[in-house]
Formats: sequence, C-alpha cells, structure tokens
Amino acid sequence: MEAELITGVAIGIGLAASAGFRVFVPMLVAAVAARAGVLQLNESFEWLASNAAIISFSTATVIEIMAYYIPFIDNLLDTVTTPLAVVAGTLLLTSVLPIDSELLKWITGVTVGGGAAGIIQGGGALVRLLSSKTTLGAGNPVVATGENLAAVGGSLLSLVIPLFIAAGFLLLIFFIFTRLRRRKRGAHHL
Repeated sequence: MEAELITGVAIGIGLAASAGFRVFVPMLVAAVAARAGVLQLNESFEWLASNAAIISFSTATVIEIMAYYIPFIDNLLDTVTTPLAVVAGTLLLTSVLPIDSELLKWITGVTVGGGAAGIIQGGGALVRLLSSKTTLGAGNPVVATGENLAAVGGSLLSLVIPLFIAAGFLLLIFFIFTRLRRRKRGAHHL
C-alpha cells in the first residue's frame, strides 16, 4: 500500500503541476491514459475517461494551445487559467490518490495538487508578463512553446517515471515560490 500511495501521489503531483503550464493538456492525458488502462482513477472520477470528457478536453486543449500564441491575449488568458489550473490540479491529484478517506483525499488534492498548479501557473504568468514588457509580445510564442512542451512532457512522463517527475516539479515549485517571495519582499521595501 505504501508504494501504491507514493506512486499515486507522485503521478498526481506531476499531472497537477503540468496543469500549471496548460490546464487541459494533463486532463486530456489523464483521460486517455485512464481509457487505455494505463492510469487507475478513483471510482468517483471514472467520468474522466468517458467519451464526452475526452472530446471536451481535446477541444479545450487545441483552443488553449492556439490562444497562447496570440500576444497579449495570452496575458488575459492567465487571469482565467490561473483559477482553472488550481481546479484542474486539485481534480488530477484527487482522482489518482489511493486514500480511503474522502476528506483527506480532497484536502490533499486542494493543498498539494491545486497549490502545485497555482504556483507553476503564477510563475508562468510572470515570465509571460516580463516577455510582454521586454519584447512587446514578440517573445511570448517562445514562452508558449516552452509551456506547451512542459505540459505535454510533464504529463506523459508523470505516467512513466512519476517519482522523478514529481521531484523535478517540486524543485521547480520551490524555486518559483522563493523567487515570488523575494520579489514581494523587494516590492515592500520600495
């Protein structure tokens, strides 16, 4: 049970953190993986592997990826996708967490999954904002491509090497969190 729990948490963290780069890519990867029998979902989340969910996530993925290639629209999207990333991260971690207690499962999903997605999304939004200011939006497609690759790669690799990917994302989250704290402290001293 301990190995199953550790693996479930690692997969969940990897998928949730990937939702910080793109909301719908890890949702689609999880849905297809569950449909293929590669990913075991908790019983109350089996709807994620339904035809309707896969079609919805596929459509949303294409729209989200395309929209992030439009400079300044991508900055507006960050205001919408930040709360969506937290919700997606929560759902992704909660859906695979092998814990019997529903309360503990949801608390862990919100704090760890939602938190991971939110911090990654916040860091990405700041990078995009900096790119918009310094390149007048011309560098934003490069940022979008990097985020797309991170979302797809992180989601897929979370299923194959979950412990490694979770550790990598946790280090990235720590880095972003410490940078945001330093930035906030610097703003207070001005």
